[in-house]
Amino acid sequence: MLWRGLLRLIAAVVRHAEPMPELIEKPSRVTAAGEPPKLIDEYVGRVNSAEPGLSVAHMRSPSGWAEPGQRPEFDEYTVVLRGGLVVDYEGGSLEVAAGQAVHTRPGEWVRYSSPGPEGAEYIAVCLPAFAPETVHRDA
Repeated sequence: MLWRGLLRLIAAVVRHAEPMPELIEKPSRVTAAGEPPKLIDEYVGRVNSAEPGLSVAHMRSPSGWAEPGQRPEFDEYTVVLRGGLVVDYEGGSLEVAAGQAVHTRPGEWVRYSSPGPEGAEYIAVCLPAFAPETVHRDA
């Protein structure tokens, strides 16, 4: 009798130790750089999930928003959902429209803005996760 109870307990512990999906119930609102203010909701990253290897954030920047230039230590993949972004880099600029994406690499100088009338809504994925100390914004 005792063995059966012990075996059931061990089986229950093993079942709970198996990997399973983890629900991320809601994002954390993160303070944004640039003017006028934009909204950043981080779903995965250092703030919301204590994940240092990757960050995923939903961004909404108003028309006329621009942030300081930066030379980050991480890859950033940006998918524009609505409106458009301008990505300035050493030597030029790119216009990234809804339905398009851009990849910036570690050590590249870049500056993001949303000068169009719609502003921009986009998803940013950073590898490793975004951190204020690794973005290296212009003074």
